[in-house]
Amino acid sequence: MSAHRLVFLVLAGLLGGGMNALAGGGSFATLPALIAAGLSPVVANASSTVALWPGGAAGAWTYRAGLRPVCDVALGPTLAVTFAGGLFGAALLLALPSHSFDVVLPWLLLLATLTLAFGRRAGEALQGRLHMGTRTMLAVQFALATYGGYFGGAVGLMMAAAWSFLGEPDLRALNAPRTLLVAAANSMAVLVFVFAGVVRWGPTLAMLAGGVAGGFLGARIGRRLPPMVTRAMTLAFASAITIVFFVRGG
Repeated sequence: MSAHRLVFLVLAGLLGGGMNALAGGGSFATLPALIAAGLSPVVANASSTVALWPGGAAGAWTYRAGLRPVCDVALGPTLAVTFAGGLFGAALLLALPSHSFDVVLPWLLLLATLTLAFGRRAGEALQGRLHMGTRTMLAVQFALATYGGYFGGAVGLMMAAAWSFLGEPDLRALNAPRTLLVAAANSMAVLVFVFAGVVRWGPTLAMLAGGVAGGFLGARIGRRLPPMVTRAMTLAFASAITIVFFVRGG
């Protein structure tokens, strides 16, 4: 790997880790960078997931004291279906033809961008509207975890919006389980990608190093910048990347 490419990937990881620490959406930086570095979209997606995983795992550990049930469903069953969904989504990514991921990637980016833009507001608007029981909640969680294993952009915000719709009254108290469940889905995806041998370790490790540093710096910056500023910057970047991929696909 050339020195220029190495620096490029470290900087992309730095940006992705910082975005995740500030407002989410780090894969909008890491995935396009890996594709630009010559990786196929499927391999880039797998490598991006691995590169960003340590930051998510560290966040889950940090929040461990606040773990609690979700929508009145115990965390154990919720965690179990999340592991299963993450495993299924990652396996689906590798089992389907690589061209299918190329086709849906711009739409997945669009979905993630819309979730970043409106997910929290939609969750607040839907808050407490419906309570459908344990089976429905676990089925929805499995579907979200499958998305997380397959792609995962903004899956944490999708979980929050879905839980609001299912009757969860206090989303602010769910930062801990949300962080844990996102990390759980990603953990299963990482295991699948590593054992399947689809991770390109050189680019991944360079990006991982930048991501760890970016997470630390993003957390420090986040204490100083107004939330609206960080949110606007993240949305602007995500929107630009989404447009680029639609143009590229066309």
